[in-house]
Amino acid sequence: MACRLAGADNPDQFWEVLRDGLDATSETPADRYDVDALYSPHPAPGTIGARRAGYVSGMAEFDAEFFGISAGEATELDPQQRLLLMSTWEALEDAGQRPDALAGTRTGVFVGAARSDFVEEQYRRGLTTVNATAFHNYRSLLAARLSHTFDLRGPSVVVDTACSSSLTAVHSAVMSLRAGETRLAIAAGVNLLLRPDEGVLMTQAGTLSRDGRVRFGDADAEGFAPSDAVGVVVLKPLRQAIADGDRVRAVIAGSAIGNDGHTSDSVLTPSLQGQVDVLRWAYEDAGVSPADVDFVEAHGSGSPTLDPLEITALGQVLGEGRPAGRPALIGSVKTNIGHAEAAGGVAGLIKAVLALEHGQVPPSLNVTRLNPHVAWDQLPLAIPTSLQELPSAGRALVAGVSGQGSSALNAHVVLRQGETITSRNADPRRPGDDDEVCLLALSARSGAALQELVRSYVHYLSPGGAGAELALRDICYSAATRRQHHPYRLAVMAGSHQDMVRALGDPGRPVEPEIASLPLAAVAEQYRRGHEVRWESVFGSDHLYVPLPTYPWQTRRYWPGERPVDAQDADADLAVTVLREHARSASADYSDTSLLADMGIDSLARVRIILRLASDHGYEVEAEELAQLRTVGDFRNWLHVLEAQAA
Repeated sequence: MACRLAGADNPDQFWEVLRDGLDATSETPADRYDVDALYSPHPAPGTIGARRAGYVSGMAEFDAEFFGISAGEATELDPQQRLLLMSTWEALEDAGQRPDALAGTRTGVFVGAARSDFVEEQYRRGLTTVNATAFHNYRSLLAARLSHTFDLRGPSVVVDTACSSSLTAVHSAVMSLRAGETRLAIAAGVNLLLRPDEGVLMTQAGTLSRDGRVRFGDADAEGFAPSDAVGVVVLKPLRQAIADGDRVRAVIAGSAIGNDGHTSDSVLTPSLQGQVDVLRWAYEDAGVSPADVDFVEAHGSGSPTLDPLEITALGQVLGEGRPAGRPALIGSVKTNIGHAEAAGGVAGLIKAVLALEHGQVPPSLNVTRLNPHVAWDQLPLAIPTSLQELPSAGRALVAGVSGQGSSALNAHVVLRQGETITSRNADPRRPGDDDEVCLLALSARSGAALQELVRSYVHYLSPGGAGAELALRDICYSAATRRQHHPYRLAVMAGSHQDMVRALGDPGRPVEPEIASLPLAAVAEQYRRGHEVRWESVFGSDHLYVPLPTYPWQTRRYWPGERPVDAQDADADLAVTVLREHARSASADYSDTSLLADMGIDSLARVRIILRLASDHGYEVEAEELAQLRTVGDFRNWLHVLEAQAA
């Protein structure tokens, strides 16, 4: 799994936020909208009633070169797509699934999303600003972008059930796996707040928290605070995951979705009966007794009317047959990061997985006085306000995750603690097993990224690092077989963590004669030269997959109206500057004989070039003129003609 959330760029950072009970919401930054101009403590028309929400850092940052996307295209691409691309790569790496090995397979993609702020903002700037590039930013393309980039041939679906979207996407992925339609599925949710419109609407509806904080289950709850979020989980049938030697972080035992139907007064009014039904269906599907549930990550939006309804439904279902003195713990991640709307469910799912891994339930924040509209004395539930250990019950821990949408679509996912079963039932944490020389193969798509990756591994392998407690042979096996290999490569050999750190710190130093004479040295040289290596013959089968450092992104800021860094190259002429913005190939040759087609200057790139020349230089260009150009020399000569005409 992988995530970008308020206060956290990855699951490890997210757990720190949760464990330490941190409020990661913040004042609305200036690059979203002018909150000073819109804020009002009174719900007047056209105003927003809160200055605070949950925001991810580096919203406009993207490694365009890694994905073969030109600077111009990256600038005009919805940042929801950009962050989803990087987070999906990180989730696949975390799962030990090589993207190149998935290419061409029937892998499914299911994305929960409800916002199209980026393209809608373009429309707001006026219809004269609209061009063909807007096609790329329709919400339906969020899943398609992932499928196209990674060449995934299975179902590719965007789900919009409002705030239950991403949990519904997870449920859909589970159904696809069970049906045998897919063997691997990517389920995700994404939500970026780029416009104030929904905040103004929620202010008028009275559902926005005035101080930007969510108070789930509290007497002073008054509404929710919206937030950014990107969350991705990689799913596989458990039997296959065990057979493949994968790390199983958690098991989805069952799930269910259902609409309230006509059991409520209106479409927008939640129903107690509808929520009870879905909870019961989910636990029936999982084959789990609700009385055995240890923890539930509630929808928990902080609504003074909806929270009591949800808590009552949970109490009715989880209380059936529950032993006295063992209440189910319930909490809401929205108290930490805000309500991520369509991505809120997958954020809660990742929190629940982390809680099961650590055997602890993080505190739910902002609870000082329990909501008096809940019959707490009759419900076997408790909201933890401090970090609590989950008691051992002689079985795998069980958690539930709930999501509810204004579409009246309820979703619930049942999780069991993950148990990675291997052929030798071994614990991968075996630091004393370093009794052989191992080959560590690292690679990246640029020299700078490779250097950063080396630094990550030095920290990872050093005392206190995550890899210090893992067997070196398993680390090297995982790096070689569970990571995609890129053009910039490094291979070092050592027999201990300490020696490997030393080798990484000075990869050019001579290798000890006894190591240089090993057959492994020839494999290392073969790898460095860019040749394919049959890793199964190098490592054999008696190894475990262990988590490794993720790819070090080389990001830049891309945003409409801001010139990408590459375009500020004073040494490049106008032709190279413009082409470099829009070429898909990072290693493109800009000599006169180079073909524009080889650079990836397709029809959409030509549209962007026309717009760029018109906005920056006032050149009136017809599409037919540009379509006739074949080489960089043609393009350069054509620009000279335009410059002369303008002069």
